[in-house]
Amino acid sequence: MTVIAASAAVAAAWVIAAVAALLADRPGLARAAGLVALAQTAATVWPVLAPLAVAAWLTCGLSLPDGAVRTWPRRSIAVLAWLCAAAWAVRLPVTPPAVVAATVGGATVALVAVLARCPSAPAPRRRTLQWIAAAGVVTSAAQIVIYAVHLLLGMPENVLPWALLAMAVLPAGLALAQASGTARLAERALVEAVVVAGLALLVVAVYLVVVVGLAREPVGAEREVLLASVVAALTAVVLALPVRFRLVSLGVSLLGRRGQTPEEALASFGARMSRAVPFDELLLQLVESLRAALGQAGAEVWVGTDGVLHRTVSVPERPPAVLTLNDKERLVVGRTRIGGTAWLSVWLPALVEDREAPIRVAPTAHLGDLLGLLVVRRPREGVEFSDEDDRVLIELARQVGLALHNMRLDSALQASLEELRQRNEELQASRLRIVTAADASRRAIERDLHDGAQQHLVALSVKLGLAREILKEDAAMAAELLEELRTDVQQTNAAFRELAHGIYPPLLRDHGLGEALRSVTRRVRLPYTVEVGLTRRYPEQVEAAVYFCCLEAIQNAGKHAGPGASVEVRIAADGGVLRFSVADDGRGFDPGGGQGHGFVNMTDRLGALGGRLFVESAPGAGTTIRGEVPVDG
Repeated sequence: MTVIAASAAVAAAWVIAAVAALLADRPGLARAAGLVALAQTAATVWPVLAPLAVAAWLTCGLSLPDGAVRTWPRRSIAVLAWLCAAAWAVRLPVTPPAVVAATVGGATVALVAVLARCPSAPAPRRRTLQWIAAAGVVTSAAQIVIYAVHLLLGMPENVLPWALLAMAVLPAGLALAQASGTARLAERALVEAVVVAGLALLVVAVYLVVVVGLAREPVGAEREVLLASVVAALTAVVLALPVRFRLVSLGVSLLGRRGQTPEEALASFGARMSRAVPFDELLLQLVESLRAALGQAGAEVWVGTDGVLHRTVSVPERPPAVLTLNDKERLVVGRTRIGGTAWLSVWLPALVEDREAPIRVAPTAHLGDLLGLLVVRRPREGVEFSDEDDRVLIELARQVGLALHNMRLDSALQASLEELRQRNEELQASRLRIVTAADASRRAIERDLHDGAQQHLVALSVKLGLAREILKEDAAMAAELLEELRTDVQQTNAAFRELAHGIYPPLLRDHGLGEALRSVTRRVRLPYTVEVGLTRRYPEQVEAAVYFCCLEAIQNAGKHAGPGASVEVRIAADGGVLRFSVADDGRGFDPGGGQGHGFVNMTDRLGALGGRLFVESAPGAGTTIRGEVPVDG
């Protein structure tokens, strides 16, 4: 066996894996396997390209189970592998030991990535990963055994070709994963691969200890005996599990049993529910157990809500299907424990494929709420379902109904937690905006006092000083100056009143929303009407929120509605809710284009009181701002 022959055999194995993936309608996986086959072939013809084959192996392992390198860490590792491979091929010597070592290292990294993705992958993809992991475990064990035998007996003389040939098991595992009948064997294959590999390594370790105990290498006839015993031990390890399985099956058949019993199916499902098994994996295992124990012709699980049920899992695999039930059918099916052919012909006729073949359907429900169906079928020549079979199926349906109900509760809890998280983020952002707005308001008040009222007071102080000086010399001029002072005092008073009105309008405090909003008329440049239908006053913070929201909407209309528009304000209360609207017939706008700070401020004001804001507008159709705040009845 030469390195070139072993490399060619591995390339051929990858070609077979690529064809198998293509036939299974897995084009991404076929491309990944084809890339490895191409790189391995190139390395076989031009050994200097062997580093590129190593990079291809690693990339394929990172792309499993669907042939796509999706996450950034995996993409980074793949790109780094190709860059290192290219640099190695161009600048460094390519020797067979280094290539085999790098290949083993890359395959180990890929195998670790596969094992890490196994628990979280969806059930169909998990089967592929399990077959690859099983092949990887067997490959690693085989390479260790080959090297150990070489140390013990000096055979084979050249370890590298055999170590490389052992890696053909990996594409073989990938090809097996694509076969339609091997999906249900993936989990068992991985478990048995780990067991067989562990026992093989144990045997090799024992023989190494024996040789070390002899303190010398075996010679002559000793080597032949040792080789025969190693081969015999490894053969016993490989055959132990299959032979045990066959013998157990023979013993069970002698007892008149075939496959898994209904009680075993019930017990195994309960045991799996107590472990953290993904729900899709749990359903797949349940269907496999149902077919083995109760329904030789097939088993299915339907899941859904509100009378719409979907075929979720089936063995043998069936195409997706949907059952839609009306309210009466939901009620009857949800309260039924188990149904046969006659019952199905009335309530679920779509499930009856052969009236002569035995079939049982057990609804999975919780407190009468239909959540799904368990369906088991037997061939026409099969025996009828017994009372014990019905009892097991009913109990399984009860457990599945409980699991589905818990899953719905968990989904609802996760949705509630996500909503609470979003509301918490919105509340924090709202608080920040409120603090920022308060700071801006204080700065605006300080600016207005400095630039307005304070300047009036300074001017008054100066003029009073002049009046005192002039009064001694020219009484007539002093009288004119005092008249100017009177006018200045009135202007100062108006400035303070305007400032106070912006902080909290006195009319709102004394007379309520109607008078306060009507007083805004003189500051609105558009035709403006106010209609307030309130019979009583409301808490100060509620009236303030509504007033300032209306004021903000009125000012927006004055800025953006256009010169020919008019504004109408309506305020009313009913059902414990205070409602307002500010409508204009102006230009309008597209609400989907984003909302400005004014809308955000209005939303925050109402949100702080448990209220809501609604914006209705369209280009050329005007704008209506509506809001509502809950109040005491």
